Amino acid sequence: MRIRIVAVLGDYYHREEWSVESIKQAVRDHFENDQVVVENISVTELATSLLTKPDAVILFKENRVNPEAEKVETWMDPLTEKIICEYVKNGGSWIAWHSGLASYPTQGDYLSMTRGYFIRHPEIHQLVNYRVSGAKLIDPSYDFAIIDEHYFVHCNEAETNVFLRSESIDGASIAGWAHEYGEGRVVCLTPAHLKEGLLHPNMTRMLAQVIKWGCRLV
Repeated sequence: MRIRIVAVLGDYYHREEWSVESIKQAVRDHFENDQVVVENISVTELATSLLTKPDAVILFKENRVNPEAEKVETWMDPLTEKIICEYVKNGGSWIAWHSGLASYPTQGDYLSMTRGYFIRHPEIHQLVNYRVSGAKLIDPSYDFAIIDEHYFVHCNEAETNVFLRSESIDGASIAGWAHEYGEGRVVCLTPAHLKEGLLHPNMTRMLAQVIKWGCRLV
């Protein structure tokens, strides 16, 4: 079975090439040769691309287009939000990864799909411990610790399956959750920000595992 993934990666604060490299490593090390094809696209191409029904979408991009501007703009308009939710309801897989959880609507259809969102992160990067917990989506041996931008999130824990938690000197938070939405599947994953974290072997193992879960390979 060949898996086709559409990836929307990188924003003002997050280097696209680092997330591209992380996905490449996850695919190279944890899938059979040529089992996965990844198409890197822009947000302007996303709505049209979803109509072709890819097996999964990875979003590593925040909603704000120009976060440092006086008038901040966002890319997810109501039509795109509707198309995304319909894609997942009809059997697609949506992976909201790190900045893919940031500055998106905190009410409405998209939130009913993700069931959580980014709230804040401390200004200074610290050592963050990521511990597999709860839902049996990820092997417990995938625990790891990295210097990271520690994401604190809101998560409707009663309506999803938490599989990862994070802890640092700044506190503790949920770091990964997954659930079905209609006929599709949704995964939300908060690590990582820096290149070293994105390429940590257990980070890419975890990324590969959530792709497999989203595409019903496990």
